[in-house]
Amino acid sequence: MFKQLLAALAASALLHGAALAQQTIKLGVVNIDAGPLAVSAGAINDGATFAVETLNAQGGALGRKYELVIQNHDGTPAAAVAAANKLVQQAGVSFFTGLNPSGNSLAISAKVVDLNALFIDATAAADDLTGKACNPNYFRLNINDTTQVTALRELAQKSGLKTWDLYLADMAAARDMGQKFSAMLPALGASVQKTVYAPLATTDHGGNIAQLLAKPAEGMLVYFPGSAGIGLSKQQAAFGLYDKYKMVLSGSMVNEILIVGQGDTTVGLWSSQTYHASMPGAANAAFVKAFEARFNRKPSYLAADAYLSFMLVHEAIQKARSTEVAAVRSALSGLKASTIVGDVEMRAADHQLLRPAVVVQAARAAPGKGEVVVRSIEPVAKMAPPVSAECKK
Repeated sequence: MFKQLLAALAASALLHGAALAQQTIKLGVVNIDAGPLAVSAGAINDGATFAVETLNAQGGALGRKYELVIQNHDGTPAAAVAAANKLVQQAGVSFFTGLNPSGNSLAISAKVVDLNALFIDATAAADDLTGKACNPNYFRLNINDTTQVTALRELAQKSGLKTWDLYLADMAAARDMGQKFSAMLPALGASVQKTVYAPLATTDHGGNIAQLLAKPAEGMLVYFPGSAGIGLSKQQAAFGLYDKYKMVLSGSMVNEILIVGQGDTTVGLWSSQTYHASMPGAANAAFVKAFEARFNRKPSYLAADAYLSFMLVHEAIQKARSTEVAAVRSALSGLKASTIVGDVEMRAADHQLLRPAVVVQAARAAPGKGEVVVRSIEPVAKMAPPVSAECKK
C-alpha cells in the first residue's frame, strides 16, 4: 500500500511538473496607441518582441517559455492604470514594461504593489519615481532628470552662455527638467531669461515662438517628446527659431525615432539618451546585427531599453530560480549584469538602474535629412544620480 502511495505521489509530481512546463512566463507591455507619444509605440513593441524571441530561442527560463502580452491605451494616466490592471488581473502578467511618460508611471507605480507585479519602467524620467514616490515593486531603467541635466550642464558650461530661454511641454518630466536646469545655472554664472510652457498636444506654436523671438536669450532648452517634437521642429523652421540661439539643448527631442519625421529641422540640437546602436562592446554589436536582420533597421534607444527590461527580468528569474514576484523582486534589487549597454547595476537603495548616458546631436545627413550623431558616452561613475533621502520603499 505504501509503495502504491509513493508511486501515486511520484506520478502526480511528474504531471504537475509537466503542466508547469507548459505554462508560459508572461511578460507585459503597457503601450500608447493615440496622441503625440504613439509615434514611439512601435519601437517599444519591437524591442519587447525581440527580447521574448531571443529568450525563447535560448530555451526560456526554468524549463518554460516566455509569452508577450501587449495592452494598448489612449495615453492618459487613468487609461495607463487600467491597462496595467488588465495585464495583471486578466492576462496573468507579473512583470511588465512599456511606453510611459512620468505622469503615467507615477499613477501605475502607486498601484503596482497592490497588484503584486513588478513594473520595469523603460521611459519615465521624473526624479520622484525613485525618490519620494519610490516603492519596492517599481524599477527604473531610464536615466532620470537629474542625470539628463548633469549631461546638459557640461554642455552649458562649455558653451559659456549666460542667458537661457526654456520652451517646455506642460508635463511632469519637462517641468522637472526645467526646474533642475534653472537651478543649476547660477553656479555657471548664468540664468533663465524666460520660461514658456505649452500643452503637449499644441499644434500651433506661432504665438509662443513670437514670444521667444521678441528677445531671444543666448541659449535655449526645449522639451517636446513624441510627434509633438516633430511638429514643433517643422513649424519653427519657418521662423528660424533654433537658429536664433547659439546653442539649443533638448529633452527627448533628438533621437533616432523623431529624426525621421524632423528631417534636418533639428540640426545642431543636443540631447542625452540611454542608448545608441553605435555603442561599443561585443554584446551590443551582436544585438544590433540580430535586430537589424529581424526588423531591417537598427534598434532605437526605446527598442533597446524594452529589450533590456526583459533581459534583466530574465536574469532575476534565473537568479531567483522562481517566477514568484517576491523572489524575482529580491533578485532584481541590486542585480549586476553585463548587457548591451555595458555593465549595469539595479541599485538596491532606490531601484534606479546605474548605466552610462549617451550625449547626442542632430546633424545633417543630406539636404532635408538629419541623423543622430553620438558626441560622447558618459560613464556610470560620472552620471549616477544620488539616492534620494525621500525614498522610503
